[in-house]
Amino acid sequence: METTHDDAEPITDAVHETSWSANLEGPEHAADRELVVEQAIDAVVHTASGNHVNLVTHGDHGHPETYLYAELRAAFDDARIEYVDQCGCGGHVTRVHV
Repeated sequence: METTHDDAEPITDAVHETSWSANLEGPEHAADRELVVEQAIDAVVHTASGNHVNLVTHGDHGHPETYLYAELRAAFDDARIEYVDQCGCGGHVTRVHV
């Protein structure tokens, strides 16, 4: 049975009052770039002001600047986005300060 976009577990359901990391590297993320973008935006929404979230994205989609940064900037005018590094597994870490 194939996992669909609607079947994916939410990345979080609580507002994080400290900096945290959102894991967007699961097989459901590898199969669905739109899910990565949706859950990345949701992770930022669930990050309290003055903190940051590290978005760890699946390597199958390439560098997040090519598909994620414009979406984050459109959703959050005042967020600061910075690329941190590529993980040893091929994924990428982007830090978003809110």
